[in-house]
Amino acid sequence: MAEHEHVRVAVIGSGFGGLGAAVRLRREGVTDFVVLERADSVGGTWRDNSYPGCACDVPSHLYSFSFAPNPDWPRTFSGQEHIRAYLEHVTDVFRIRPHIRFNAEVKRMTWDAEKLRWDIETASGSLSADLVVSATGPLSDPKIPDIPGLDSFPGKVFHSARWDHDYDLTGKRVAMVGTGASAIQIVPAIQPLAERVTLFQRTAPWVMPRVDRPITGAERWLHRQLPFTSQARRGLLWGIRELQVQAFTKHPNELGAVEQLAKRNMAHSIKDPALRAKLTPDYRIGCKRILLSSAYYPALAQPNVDVVASGLQEVSGPKVVAADGTAAEVDAIVFGTGFHVTDMPIADRVVGADGRTLAEAWQGGMEALRGASAAGFPNWMTIIGPNTGLGNSSMILMIESQLNYMADFVRQLDVLGGRAALDARPAAVAAWNRRVQERMKRTVWDTGGCTSWYQDASGRNTTIWPGTTTEFRRATRRVDLAEYEVLRVPARTERTEVEAA
Repeated sequence: MAEHEHVRVAVIGSGFGGLGAAVRLRREGVTDFVVLERADSVGGTWRDNSYPGCACDVPSHLYSFSFAPNPDWPRTFSGQEHIRAYLEHVTDVFRIRPHIRFNAEVKRMTWDAEKLRWDIETASGSLSADLVVSATGPLSDPKIPDIPGLDSFPGKVFHSARWDHDYDLTGKRVAMVGTGASAIQIVPAIQPLAERVTLFQRTAPWVMPRVDRPITGAERWLHRQLPFTSQARRGLLWGIRELQVQAFTKHPNELGAVEQLAKRNMAHSIKDPALRAKLTPDYRIGCKRILLSSAYYPALAQPNVDVVASGLQEVSGPKVVAADGTAAEVDAIVFGTGFHVTDMPIADRVVGADGRTLAEAWQGGMEALRGASAAGFPNWMTIIGPNTGLGNSSMILMIESQLNYMADFVRQLDVLGGRAALDARPAAVAAWNRRVQERMKRTVWDTGGCTSWYQDASGRNTTIWPGTTTEFRRATRRVDLAEYEVLRVPARTERTEVEAA
């Protein structure tokens, strides 16, 4: 990285959000930008999560950019390796690689009110930027609970997002902690190898069948020759999910029929009434993310799997002990305990106009205007920001909407001319957040009777969007300058720069 490098835009992260931002900037004619990536390759969460069985629970043709369709998806639900390869392909096709600075983890970024720019310190050097687009993503920093005795465990410990491929689980006694989207893929993958798997289940998930199959050669040929067929497939997948949103956001009681389908799915594989009772959730389906798997329940029914209906409470030597007192000796502990979603570590590294970090500004809960702009942090935007998550569809749809907003943000700065910055007005942020939270009150995520990673420490849902993707796209189509304060370089700074020149 060049000394004292200055760019128009700095993008943080090279997952779907960061690469999408880079592509969109190029399409807008902006080439003076860098993508700062902490690792040595692109992919974000699809690079970091390489655990056995890792795959997407959104159909392939919907889990891809609309501007970069892939007619050659091998399965209806893609595996991690296929999604990562797709992101590498996007990077090369759209000529993003020359803009990427690998091994450049952002350590701190500070707003300079005199020069209207962000000063950024990275692991590989410093630079400054007029605009920062933070696309670190909510599923990037693993969360491992503070378990007494874990530090002295004599065996192997790792998180699902930091899988140790050098450690062979064959013949091992494995404790799987957690029952989220990663765990239900890991358990079926390791069950045939391990001597015994002990699953610590704090909360039972709702699981529906995953209707996955290979996409035939004829289908792929058709999508290559007639691209509109791929678009139609994507449109159908999107439309079905848009129609489902009403049940999640306005009529949660209508989800009872879906619960019956999930219970039948369980009963098909779990014949033991006691085990079935352990695995039956006590909250409305959809309150937590509905999981898709046709292999999870069959794996739990195997004789070498134990389900402990309690969270892991302590570790004593090689022994793991649940809150209900159940204990087991294990050789390895695998945590599928999620990520820092409502307390993203990047927030501690962003210092705004008043000297506060973003984490301090969000101490009472994350909030950002249209999911993108935080008050007091001029010319700083986030992709997949507060209340932009989805419970039933593809996050790529939300990312593309935020890219529309980012593109218009850049255009507005061009129209303003000169050295200018846009800072979201506190009243506009508060009004937006108030509307979102008011809509949230009737959704299944707030009324379903569960505690989920969608909620922050105070119990407020700062993660999910309580509407359709169409509504969000409409809300982020353009920047309303009335919601922002326009900042200009102080006159004394301009004089000093002119004199220096």
